Amino acid sequence: MLRSRASVLRLEVLGRCIPLNRTVLGFPSANPRLFHKSRFESWTSISGGLNSRAMNRLSSRLMSSKANPSPATTPTLARQGEEVELLHGMDDDHGGIIVELKDPMSPGAFISSLRASLSNWKQQEKRGIWMKLPIKLANLVPLAVEEGFWYHHAEPSYVMLVYWLPATKHTLPVNATHRVGVGAFVMNDQREVLAVKEKSGKLRGSGVWKFPTGVVDQGEDIFAGAIREVKEETGIDTEFLEVLAFRQSHMSFFEKSDLFFICMLHPLSFDIRKQESEIEAAEWVPVEEFAAQPFLQKHKLLKYIVEVGVAKAENRYAGFTPISIESAFTKRQSNLYMNAQDLKQLSRSGNV
Repeated sequence: MLRSRASVLRLEVLGRCIPLNRTVLGFPSANPRLFHKSRFESWTSISGGLNSRAMNRLSSRLMSSKANPSPATTPTLARQGEEVELLHGMDDDHGGIIVELKDPMSPGAFISSLRASLSNWKQQEKRGIWMKLPIKLANLVPLAVEEGFWYHHAEPSYVMLVYWLPATKHTLPVNATHRVGVGAFVMNDQREVLAVKEKSGKLRGSGVWKFPTGVVDQGEDIFAGAIREVKEETGIDTEFLEVLAFRQSHMSFFEKSDLFFICMLHPLSFDIRKQESEIEAAEWVPVEEFAAQPFLQKHKLLKYIVEVGVAKAENRYAGFTPISIESAFTKRQSNLYMNAQDLKQLSRSGNV
């Protein structure tokens, strides 16, 4: 036996006091299921005075807790004699955790909670950790980065950080990689196309007529973006017909790809009411005059847009029509863009 003057550590899991040789260790008494096996092994090497019966009982408890891990939202973890609040997290669909912090935290409390939570999630064999920090908690970002988190993406009101727990290459999806733009080919019954001149942009001051173009808003469908851009730039109401084609290019500065959809729209009104400050002028221009512009003749993309648009107007070309469908991945209605015209013809002929 050790001498009576030795320090005493109380293990509440076993409900007994065990003397250790001048060593005092913290122990998770509030929730013993969060006690890590690695800590247990290190403590047993230190506390050589534990008898085999006590060690077997403690080992049995720990193995039971490993088989039934605590949930990710377990509130507290006793560590070094203090209660440490775990970060509230929700399970995602891929074995990871999603953490969204909203309330202010001191740097010290954040670091303690973060380290305890990472240890807890690692014991539960979680994978990717997603942590959303609002802009008011931006002071915590460097602390999380020092613990191994890295930037995933940022929005005006928050930054998203990620962490990978397994000792393998991470499989977390990257941030959005594409910007989606739309160009509108609008032709009336007089074979005139709706054209605009830019007040800003690459073609400003050049006198070149171009199609109404723009960028699809976040969460906006392609066809809705095309209709909106035409309305904003010319005041013309339109009806979406088809996606005629699309182009993909690289945006080196933003490290993204640019997807540009050429859309065919049918005019529902004809009186131009220029509304967009970026537009210098808007007119109905005969398609032959539009196509004869020297600038357009030098660029194959614009030539193709005119050719495919005219072919569609003359029923010599079929593009992709949005078909509203239900998806298993979202509660919102989705749009499947497909060549519905050819599919209908195949169906009538009995080949489908």
